[in-house]
Amino acid sequence: MKRHVKKRLKALVVDDEKSIRRFLTAALSSYGYDVLEAENAGKAIELFFSFHPDILILDLGLPDIDGIEVIRKVREKASTPIIILSVREDETDKIAALDAGADDYLTKPFHIEELLARLRAVLRRGSSWEQTGIFRCADLSVDFDRRLVEVKGTEVHLTPTEYDILRLLIRNEGRVVTHQQILREIWNKDESFEGVDHLLRVTISNLRNKIEPNPERPAFIITEPGVGYRLRSGI
Repeated sequence: MKRHVKKRLKALVVDDEKSIRRFLTAALSSYGYDVLEAENAGKAIELFFSFHPDILILDLGLPDIDGIEVIRKVREKASTPIIILSVREDETDKIAALDAGADDYLTKPFHIEELLARLRAVLRRGSSWEQTGIFRCADLSVDFDRRLVEVKGTEVHLTPTEYDILRLLIRNEGRVVTHQQILREIWNKDESFEGVDHLLRVTISNLRNKIEPNPERPAFIITEPGVGYRLRSGI
């Protein structure tokens, strides 16, 4: 009888600091990843298209080409999850990376446990509910075919806009969705439209009041300050 061997996931770590690369390689290898390293953008792009990783962990401050450009080049041909690890804390850098196609963004220094949780989230995104049409996380259940939302088995009535935002966050499970992305997809507006930021905050607040166990300490819809929102799963 042939024994099933679980596939090892492949990660490509791109950072110009050797100590960071070594640390990530050791940590990820201990959790079952096959890891390759690149110290600059040119090597990263070359390895990405030959190694075909399951996940790309990318620093923005590379010596040859900015990491944003690496994201764009990858996104031209692949949807591989990309997680940014960077010392850049400015909100504009985070938004630029996410808008270019990154799936998540962590600032240095970081805890390896948080990075691993983010990795699991982006790799898991859509894997089950896309097949069944039903998203489940803790006490929250969303049946997309029936447009039915339940918390602890009790139906929750959402407005069409609240439902559309929840669906957008679920579709990007584990990934930060920027304010601009939400405004563009839900209201077909940008941040220059008067009052739309307030409308988004109020709608998110109302949605949390309906689905969160404790809206003051959200378990599902996590705020990424100044950037957007992320649906945290696996709780």
